[in-house]
Amino acid sequence: MNRHINFTDAITWLRHVLLGCGVWALASCGPDVTTYYVAPMGADSAAGTKDRPFGSLAAAKRMVTEKKAAGSTGRFDVVLLPGTYFVSEPLIFGPAESGTTDAPYTIRAEAGGDVVLSAGVPLQVDWQQHDGRIWKTHLAGVDSIEGLYAGGKALTRARYPNAVEGVYPFGGFAADALAPARIVRWTNPVGGYIHAMHSGRWGGMHYRITGKDAGGMLTYEGGWQNNRPSAMHGTQRFVENIFEELDAPGEWYFDRMERMLYYFPEEDQEIERMDFIAAQLESIIQLKGSEDHPVTDIYIEGITFQHTVPTFMKTREQLMRSDWSIYRSGAVLLDGTERCGVRNSTFSLLGGNAVFVSNYNRQSEISGNLIEYIGGSAIAFVGSADAVRSPSFRYEEFVPAGELDTIPGPKSNAYPADGVAENNLIRYIGMIEKQVAGVQIQLAAGIGVRHNTIYHVPRSGINIGDGAWGGHVIEYNDVFQTVLETGDHGAFNSWGRDRFWHPNRAVMDSLAKVHPNWILLDAVETTIIRNNRFRCDHGWDIDLDDGSSNYAIYNNVCLAGGLKLREGFYRKVYNNILVNNGFHPHVWFESSHDVFTRNIVMTAHQQIQIKHWGDTVDHNFFVDSADLEVTRKYGIERNGVVGDPRFVIASAGDFTLREGADFLKDGFVNISMDDFGVVTERLKAMADMPEITPLTVGGNFAIGDVVQWHGGTLKNMETLGEQSAAGLSEIRGALVLEIPDGSPLARAGIRAGDVILSCDETATDDVIALRKAEASHKWKGRLVLDVWRNQQLTQIELRLE
Repeated sequence: MNRHINFTDAITWLRHVLLGCGVWALASCGPDVTTYYVAPMGADSAAGTKDRPFGSLAAAKRMVTEKKAAGSTGRFDVVLLPGTYFVSEPLIFGPAESGTTDAPYTIRAEAGGDVVLSAGVPLQVDWQQHDGRIWKTHLAGVDSIEGLYAGGKALTRARYPNAVEGVYPFGGFAADALAPARIVRWTNPVGGYIHAMHSGRWGGMHYRITGKDAGGMLTYEGGWQNNRPSAMHGTQRFVENIFEELDAPGEWYFDRMERMLYYFPEEDQEIERMDFIAAQLESIIQLKGSEDHPVTDIYIEGITFQHTVPTFMKTREQLMRSDWSIYRSGAVLLDGTERCGVRNSTFSLLGGNAVFVSNYNRQSEISGNLIEYIGGSAIAFVGSADAVRSPSFRYEEFVPAGELDTIPGPKSNAYPADGVAENNLIRYIGMIEKQVAGVQIQLAAGIGVRHNTIYHVPRSGINIGDGAWGGHVIEYNDVFQTVLETGDHGAFNSWGRDRFWHPNRAVMDSLAKVHPNWILLDAVETTIIRNNRFRCDHGWDIDLDDGSSNYAIYNNVCLAGGLKLREGFYRKVYNNILVNNGFHPHVWFESSHDVFTRNIVMTAHQQIQIKHWGDTVDHNFFVDSADLEVTRKYGIERNGVVGDPRFVIASAGDFTLREGADFLKDGFVNISMDDFGVVTERLKAMADMPEITPLTVGGNFAIGDVVQWHGGTLKNMETLGEQSAAGLSEIRGALVLEIPDGSPLARAGIRAGDVILSCDETATDDVIALRKAEASHKWKGRLVLDVWRNQQLTQIELRLE
């Protein structure tokens, strides 16, 4: 499977781009184009011309199908005129409706037009006052409402605790959400939901309330959304869809028995002027074929998809020993396709996934899209377990060595390959589900993920769930504001619990030694991560976990969380910049063959349980001689170099090394700072930029300088007077000057006048040392601080938010 880009591939890609812009159609001498028009006020009995358009996409679709069945081989172009189209059932395109490479079939919005395909139904409301705050309307014929939209946003189902913007996770949570004293108030909680974090904060779990038992306690079902099962988190949980919790502006509740919708308006809302839309469908367009009879050459362009129902209770299919369960659906589903895609479209206000590329697919193109405010993942490429040799589905499962299929690669072609997710702006996803990603890849091969901007996500921006079958190229992405609601994860995250992997480390050591060729049975091609900018403030910028193997990682700028390699084999990491952080090797194998070289690091290497150091951990560039000396105690970095990188404008995010910088002389190669993220003007104008933290690690503070840290003001202990006032035996530590009420430090119990002497057993003789210690340990989600107060040492835990 050689997937390196060649000239033919480049021409094909250019053709797709030109086709998406309408240029190719003008320049081409190909087949004739038949165009059908659709308008919200059209009629399905019309001719489909611009002056007599069809009234639905379904009518145009039927016309194209009839023409193709009659033998037409020309190109078809279905143009939707501006407006909102309410889709009553998913539009399913089959193999008989396929286009060809020379005559693709496009479904697109009119140039410059605003076209919405809605999976909802507009409600006919007649509001009556229920009490002084809440209004109600009877909805005859409406059996269920799982999602409600109005005013361009998703409305909040009645919940406890009430939602507060900016509070993570879930917009608020409460330990007493399931307290008996609260449950007893609920007359009929059937149909309510419990949303909770995994006990390890490895994503979220969801439960449907089925009633109360004889003792008055809730009965419920669910929790299958995470493939690493656990009890629900003890405090991070909330309940929704319970009438008695309808007590805050913007909340709603639908009583199925009475078919009555209740709504608590926000201040100054004129609800009689608002258009309320109830979600009805989980999918809007589906392209469904098979390997033998694929759907080919159908492209969707310029359309906005909205108002799908939440699907979190259907997220239960286990994936190969990753932490994920999935539901194979999305607003757009590609299943059994070749050369099909979604371009320059918008996905917003969705209850579940946006685009799901499932099972057999080849050369899928998901490009130029805005994906925001959705309940699940943005883009998923996920193959079938039927393509896996010797599959194991749960972390603790394994196939005995004597029964293992040792033929490399997939067993069948039932997986996505050679697809691309390119130039997409992805933000505010996982509004409901928390085990999600901007781009998710599992059981797939040769997926290109390039020039995407991904931010404000509850877990990873880009996730690869296993090594099967590698060959992916992750490049030129800008990924930040990640792992906002979970823990122990990365802006880029991967697992590699492939067929050789065993949950018992002693068994793994033995298998790797006796059968080294098994390591790459699934990860048959190298996955490349290059030329990206990553930032994770609650984990690692790049996190290769649990057996992730066969990676080349180079030319990346990591802004906050550093880079982690846990277990796994054949990872080559070079020429990366790890800003204000460093290298985190965890639990390596004896013959990992890992290489970490010529990277700029700003902390000592933070090893955990390392007895074997791979092929090379040397020739790296340190900005602080003390960090190099600490690292050399592990018997590595004999040729490590200390110097000043002389960044051009680090404060503005330009980490180009100036001409003559020490590290350039020693082999570091400058990384372009201009190519991260989306490239089209439409998306660039909307995209945010990552925070650039001042370079405190490896720098120096002048006497009297202060720093803001988790809401408080700190400075170095510097004078005999400060030492005397604190009662310390020496001048060292980070002195706390001010602690505003409500700040994270205040909530942890830190007080003005405290001196922080260590962080997670790492001495913090000054503020720089404290920052370094935080960088090394913040992935844990908390810091354990040794604080000097009233002439004695006390230990305080600071939860990171």
